[in-house]
Amino acid sequence: MKPPKHVGGLLACAVLSAASLSACAGAQDGSLLGKPTLKVGVRPDLPGLGLRRPDGTFEGFDIDVARYIAGRLGRKVEFVAVPAADRIPVLLDGRADMVLATLSVTPERKTKIAFAGPYYNSYQDVLVRAGERGVRGVRDLKGRRFCAVAGSDTTQRLLALRGMTATLVPAATYDECMTKIQSGQVAAISTNDVILAGLSRRAGGGYRLLDARISEQNTGIGIRRGDPDGCEALNRAITRMYQDGTAAGLVRKWFGGTGLDRAEIQVPQFEGCL
Repeated sequence: MKPPKHVGGLLACAVLSAASLSACAGAQDGSLLGKPTLKVGVRPDLPGLGLRRPDGTFEGFDIDVARYIAGRLGRKVEFVAVPAADRIPVLLDGRADMVLATLSVTPERKTKIAFAGPYYNSYQDVLVRAGERGVRGVRDLKGRRFCAVAGSDTTQRLLALRGMTATLVPAATYDECMTKIQSGQVAAISTNDVILAGLSRRAGGGYRLLDARISEQNTGIGIRRGDPDGCEALNRAITRMYQDGTAAGLVRKWFGGTGLDRAEIQVPQFEGCL
């Protein structure tokens, strides 16, 4: 009589080396470690971070980080384009195994998904036209029109500033926001400084960052809850990425010359795996 299939799998695990145990466990419980190819949700619309080229391939900081991490885990990678509003749903419905898409770690999001990392720390900033007079700080834009992308929580933090008011103009993507600020429909865009730097760099000038540093943004790798082994493996890969100089090189590659102050590149403080 043949043993049940799951028993056979457990017997196979018993004879594996210690180095293979975590991967074997992943194969049994749905961990990302049990998958030879990791489906990674990335943004298709953010220059410098995650951008889909005309030939369908992707480029950007998040893309390079995902490739590095998958390589450290001995896995292949397949990219899945996700807009801001779809970053958590793609994890919950299984379309992606992890998400590297400017996904800030927040208490509300941690009730739905888990986070590895963060793999990068940035700040919320404000982008205005270079010729915008009398605007030195964010409060100089009180009562003005700001572009708000669906699925992003940065406008909430903007309005939480003491004495700050603004009219929010909705947009589906940051490309749409750039069209609106270029035409004068909005006065500013507020989100992570790395996103704004990428948009400004692609535009070739005509815009400036206020260096507002409204709040620190811990950008993490979104994963499904209940995979502590996978989470720890990702954290080890992130740590190695900083220790071997890869992180610093990628920051220079994608954000060099944008005016962002990234003099210190250090391993971020991890959230802890659940």
